[in-house]
Amino acid sequence: MTLRLTDDEQAALRQRAEREGISMQDAARRAVRDYIAHGEHRDRVDAAAERVKTAHAGALKRLSE
Repeated sequence: MTLRLTDDEQAALRQRAEREGISMQDAARRAVRDYIAHGEHRDRVDAAAERVKTAHAGALKRLSE
């Protein structure tokens, strides 16, 4: 895989990685893992909210009247 960054993005990534004492590659891989984890968390929250809405549909309807 090739990751193309703008000059500004590359400079920011380089600076962030240097501050943390890691390579740019490790910083990018960490960002990808965080992005995936955040998306999976959002999916679980959405699913839980849907279960609550379904389980309490009657009460929610009465509250909105």
